[in-house]
Amino acid sequence: MTHLNQKNTNWNILFLCWLLSSVSAMGSLFFSYVMEFAPCVLCWYQRIFLFPLVLILAIGLFPFDKKVVKYALPLAIVGWLTAAYHNLLYVGIIPESIQPCSQGVSCTEEYINLLGFLSIPMLSLLSFSTIITLLIILYRRTSK
Repeated sequence: MTHLNQKNTNWNILFLCWLLSSVSAMGSLFFSYVMEFAPCVLCWYQRIFLFPLVLILAIGLFPFDKKVVKYALPLAIVGWLTAAYHNLLYVGIIPESIQPCSQGVSCTEEYINLLGFLSIPMLSLLSFSTIITLLIILYRRTSK
């Protein structure tokens, strides 16, 4: 692979991360403001880690900056941990007595259920998982 092709591929990987974070952020806002689904406490925390990724990843694209991974990856990992915890609550593995959503909207509120397993918390977990995977791939490609 030529140097130029490798640079283009690295840029494309980072672009995919940005695109996924942007679509996820827009989806989150769509659920809140169009569908009028009130976000729970854990949804708000996931947004705290997702929304900055849109800006950070965009800044890393123009010009391409391989160091963007060191800023984006920690946010994505903490967002993933929050989403994983949310999914454990949602499916009932973690008991209701230790849920952080004791006031307001329940963290286990079922707004959507696509294909029998795609809930809003699962969509968030999949999004963060994909972003983390792509960022790790990018890091490995650029640290050679």
